[in-house]
Amino acid sequence: MPLTMTQEVFITCAVTGSGGTQDRSPHVPRSPKEIADSAIATAKAGAAIVHCHVRDPETGAPSRKIEYYREVTDRIRDAEVDVVLNLTAGMGGDITFGSPEKPLPVNPEGTDMVGAQERVAHIAECLPEICTLDCGTMNFAEADYVMTNTPGMLRAMGRMMTDLGVKPEIEAFDTGHLWFAKELVKEGILDDPALVQLCMGVPWGAPNDLNTFMAMVNNVPDHWTFSAFSLGRNQMAYAAAAVLAGGHVRVGLEDNLWLEKGVLATNAQLVERAVGIVERMGASVMGPQAVRDKLGLTKRAPRG
Repeated sequence: MPLTMTQEVFITCAVTGSGGTQDRSPHVPRSPKEIADSAIATAKAGAAIVHCHVRDPETGAPSRKIEYYREVTDRIRDAEVDVVLNLTAGMGGDITFGSPEKPLPVNPEGTDMVGAQERVAHIAECLPEICTLDCGTMNFAEADYVMTNTPGMLRAMGRMMTDLGVKPEIEAFDTGHLWFAKELVKEGILDDPALVQLCMGVPWGAPNDLNTFMAMVNNVPDHWTFSAFSLGRNQMAYAAAAVLAGGHVRVGLEDNLWLEKGVLATNAQLVERAVGIVERMGASVMGPQAVRDKLGLTKRAPRG
């Protein structure tokens, strides 16, 4: 197939994530102020979009507290630099089962299952331009942990996001997630064209080989917009692959802690490296307002 390289590329920085990385690098931000400061630094480095989770400021454990999201949102919106805000809505669908011989009752440690309205409560409160919608259930790395997103839950959450005027970013970890995303658009729950993030190399979703990547790309409708990432040392390789395949780029400490072997990265350094890759490929890096125009996003003003 011919290359359809993207000529104008937007970069998303996934600032902190919800994985257990907080003790593996001093650069992983924990508090709302640290998360916002890191997001603002990446915007200055060339990221048009910042994708934010929140964490407990003391322990670094992932959190769903609305007040943390509110503080992150306000700090980013009050900053002098412009950036598109993308908040996760992936929390609240976690099940950790018991042993293989006694899976029930579930293990309360690692289990966090709440209803659709609670899962998007911070989205309704903060009204970011974008929020994520993990478009399927998946065995997620650990032995007995399942990331749970039923069709009914996704229909409910997707409808709430659309009604709020927040654009869902479909997180696709395998081809079946794209299949269901197309069904959500067909049913009118999500707007057409949709926005997709192709999540490669996350155990146990789509492996990060190029054949699988292109299968994912080929399952995204031509008029939709997609971005892509992979984990660890493959992060920058996939920045190039995504552009070559006609998509956009995601980097950040959620997915990769390293700038090079033995050198821990900051979010801004990862964005700077991605900017260099994009520009050396002959493409240009989009700013936040260009992304809003492309995706039809609504920017909310800072609170007065």
